[in-house]
Amino acid sequence: MARCMMPVSLMLSHERRLRLRRLPMCDRCRSPASEMPPQKLRLRSLRPVSPREMCFRDREPHLGSRRSPGSSPALGGAGRRRTMPSLPALLALLFACWAPLRATASSWWSLAMSPVQRPEMFIIGAQPVCSQLPGLSAGQRKLCQLYQEHMAYIGEGARTGIRECQHQFRQRRWNCSTVDDASVFGRVLQIGSRETAFTYAVSAAGVVNAISRACREGELSTCGCSRAARPKDLPRDWLWGGCGDNVDYGYRFAKEFVDAREREKNFAKGSEEQGRVLMNLQNNEAGRRAVYKTADVACKCHGVSGSCSLKTCWLQLAEFRKVGDQLKEKYDSAAAMRITRRGKLELVNSRFKPPTPEDLVYVDPSPDYCLRDESTGSLGTRGRLCNKTSEGLDGCALMCCGRGYNQFKSVRTERCHCKFHWCCFVRCKKCTQVVDQFVCK
Repeated sequence: MARCMMPVSLMLSHERRLRLRRLPMCDRCRSPASEMPPQKLRLRSLRPVSPREMCFRDREPHLGSRRSPGSSPALGGAGRRRTMPSLPALLALLFACWAPLRATASSWWSLAMSPVQRPEMFIIGAQPVCSQLPGLSAGQRKLCQLYQEHMAYIGEGARTGIRECQHQFRQRRWNCSTVDDASVFGRVLQIGSRETAFTYAVSAAGVVNAISRACREGELSTCGCSRAARPKDLPRDWLWGGCGDNVDYGYRFAKEFVDAREREKNFAKGSEEQGRVLMNLQNNEAGRRAVYKTADVACKCHGVSGSCSLKTCWLQLAEFRKVGDQLKEKYDSAAAMRITRRGKLELVNSRFKPPTPEDLVYVDPSPDYCLRDESTGSLGTRGRLCNKTSEGLDGCALMCCGRGYNQFKSVRTERCHCKFHWCCFVRCKKCTQVVDQFVCK
């Protein structure tokens, strides 16, 4: 059988081309890497790649989105074979790129709605549970692993703060509404407004409240009853003892946990981001101090037939409603601040007194919250109940932002005609009445 013989010169040139094709190629110049200067090649191979480049830079040499004319799908423009990444590698890459975006929108407030409210979950070990809790920063996750029994009470404190926020703002355009994701409040708290300042403060206060009470009740192994010093104005014949709320421990632990996320951030000095971090730290501190300042001395009488010849006293936290009322007053008098080039917050209006550590501060003006706005997270006031006869913030004129309101009738059932019977109970009847209600258009 006849065979087609290749000339020797063509065979040599063909082998040379094959050897040349096997050499590693420079991505930019498409020339053999062996022809590059050693110094330039070394610098190129050691160039650091940031995580953002790993996620978003052009990956054309791997994915082959653009080919030179005449090249096959499996080969590069210079004859180099392109390997498609495996499916697990692609999924890992997508998760790595998406995780930072999710983390920026989440918050430790999501503990109020997570299964950490069931302490028995920690029987399987702290590491798996803490790594699965949404919204925790790296430092908060470490604290979770060290103090796993505290996490249920941190969630309880967050839940207490959210409830108090909704109570204090129930008659305002923004009523502290929550959304069904890890951010809890949505985009509205991405603005450094008065409302954001109050939310940070009342949440930090809730953690101090919950941890302090858990210490007194013996639920935590790292703390116990309060060791606060005896007040100087307490009468000498009264005993200072009992088991008080451990406000000191609650304050210190809440400071470590809540502030951990803010202290981990590293922004340029004088930037808006640094101003927001300083604002959050100030408001966290104001919330913690509100719990500390409202704590008071409680006493119990001892003696025959209630003669109260002897009293035992201890330190006791105030009802959280009192804390919320105080923070609401601080909200009404919050100070407008701005960041300086030196990385400090200063008053926008220098004629006012500088804020103390117990005051709230904000760096952005509040939206009007009248209309639904996805960019700010405002839900608007459409469909909100309003008071037709009120001239305050809950009145239809202000609540509805001038859009008017609709009227409808509803049936309400109430207890009525209650009588006391000996001994010892109260019996009431149920009465129904039709009432007029008004909702914003």
